[in-house]
Amino acid sequence: MANKEATVAELTDLFRNSNAVVLTEYRGLTVAQLKQLRGNIREHASYAVVKNTLTKIAANEAGITSFDDELAGPSAIAFVHGDTVTVAKALRDFSKANPLLVVKGGYFDGAPLSAEEVGKLADLESREVLLAKLAGLFKAPLFGAAYLFQAPLSKAVRTVDALREKQESAS
Repeated sequence: MANKEATVAELTDLFRNSNAVVLTEYRGLTVAQLKQLRGNIREHASYAVVKNTLTKIAANEAGITSFDDELAGPSAIAFVHGDTVTVAKALRDFSKANPLLVVKGGYFDGAPLSAEEVGKLADLESREVLLAKLAGLFKAPLFGAAYLFQAPLSKAVRTVDALREKQESAS
């Protein structure tokens, strides 16, 4: 009994401390395939095979009830501690190559997600790509401003030089 309580406490902490959670069914996947999947998402998430009854208790303790009906069959959960979009992409790509992995749903930013919504997350660009685009948007006006400030200055210098040459030739 103490072991089950420890497992529930650990799962509850994982639910509470994760950026997002993705519930999957892995029926028919080999140990090697599960190891490969864990390796694919290791940087941004941990992937745990879970007992449904203990997971339901832990999720409910963490305030998540959206998995109650989905916790059937062999379940595993990706607990996301990094970029949620990257994990969603990795799970989608893995399930394309290994159709036995089924994404059942998720929980992100305080809201339950359907399997389709997890798929839509996978279609988004990663945080790094979005940050790079944002930096590019900020950088472009700075270059434009630098050019605008530099152009009148160089024009003024050319005008002063032309005036100086004109005065020297007149003298």
